[in-house]
Amino acid sequence: MADYKDPENTLVIETTKGPVVIEMRPDLAPNHVAQIKKLAREGLYDGVVFHRVIDGFMAQTGDVKHGNADKGDTSRAGMGGSDYPNLKQEFNREPHVRGVVSMARSQNPDSANSQFFVVFDDARFLDRQYTVWGKVISGMENVDQIKRGEPVRDPDKMVSVKVAADVK
Repeated sequence: MADYKDPENTLVIETTKGPVVIEMRPDLAPNHVAQIKKLAREGLYDGVVFHRVIDGFMAQTGDVKHGNADKGDTSRAGMGGSDYPNLKQEFNREPHVRGVVSMARSQNPDSANSQFFVVFDDARFLDRQYTVWGKVISGMENVDQIKRGEPVRDPDKMVSVKVAADVK
């Protein structure tokens, strides 16, 4: 296992393009980080596709209800969340710049659940409107390789998602 500063708040994602490591920020969004860790520890993110990937903007994934390629049809990916309740927003001052990880949601600010996105380039217009909960600390070159589309045809996926503290 790699030596992470805070393994309990490090997310290790194996994607079809290679590994991506995210430093989670419970200091910014404690409830969002707790939900992400719960979903990861239950294996619910494993097999979930990157269903919305916009060049120069972001790669979105995390629909555990409709986005699991290992369970079949992902045509409704992006329409669902998890069986857990939606989260109250935890907007913060962290800027949406390259590598930042933030929660996806509907128009309702308190509708984030399991979906999240990684920003390819600065997207400061999202600041204080979406909950930033982490940053890619390694593997951004793999995020850059994720297949683009809205929706993505034959999408890339998260093969496995683990909290680093649980990786043996």
